[in-house]
Amino acid sequence: MPQNFSGPRYNEFIQSPKVRVIDHEGENLGVMLTAEAIESAAEVGLDLVEVSPNADPPVAKFLDVGKYKYEAQKKANAARKNQKTQEIKEIKMRPNIDDHDYDTKMKAVQRFIEEGDKVKMTLRFRGREMSHLQLGMKLLERVQLDTVEYAKVEQHPKLEGRQMLMVIAPKL
Repeated sequence: MPQNFSGPRYNEFIQSPKVRVIDHEGENLGVMLTAEAIESAAEVGLDLVEVSPNADPPVAKFLDVGKYKYEAQKKANAARKNQKTQEIKEIKMRPNIDDHDYDTKMKAVQRFIEEGDKVKMTLRFRGREMSHLQLGMKLLERVQLDTVEYAKVEQHPKLEGRQMLMVIAPKL
């Protein structure tokens, strides 16, 4: 086998002595000796490609190996393109936030959640605000109630130094 070989085994690289053969039209030709099957594929001008190596005996098909690899690569690229990576967006607030500012932040939260991202709510306390942590808890509970129809709490509010954190994620 070549050094940088990847993909399905074909023709002389098939290691099994016998294979179940399917021809180029999808007809099952039964179990054959591998050498015999390679000759049959060559007569039609195609390669013998191992499509299911873990079966007993392995299943091989008459295919054009180059075309088969190309199609498999195209399928893998399409799957990779349609993947959505989930990011964590951060929204920062203060405990005594005004209603209009709160509404603006909540619109951003809703947009992030609808895009499939998680949102980390950060509540920063400054100076004497540290003595009123219950205000921060109330605010994060309000966020929780306002987002209940489209998001779930992944990490409940907790205090870390002068910040209170909560993570919400999209409901599936």
